[in-house]
Amino acid sequence: MDVLVFTTNVEKPEQVSEVKPLLTSIPAITGWNFDLEDCDNILRIEAENISPRYIESLLQTAGYNCRELEY
Repeated sequence: MDVLVFTTNVEKPEQVSEVKPLLTSIPAITGWNFDLEDCDNILRIEAENISPRYIESLLQTAGYNCRELEY
């Protein structure tokens, strides 16, 4: 199980609702959440064998900025 962490420009619960169908449709993702209280609007994803670039492009396709954070 990998935990991937991204900075995003998703700032509101309504925007999380827009992204939810994208993230829940991917079987490799077992869990995800946004921390909208964090200054980087963090997206954490728990997944098996999924590329961070794939997540970045998925959110970018939906109109949001998304960049993996190294930790």
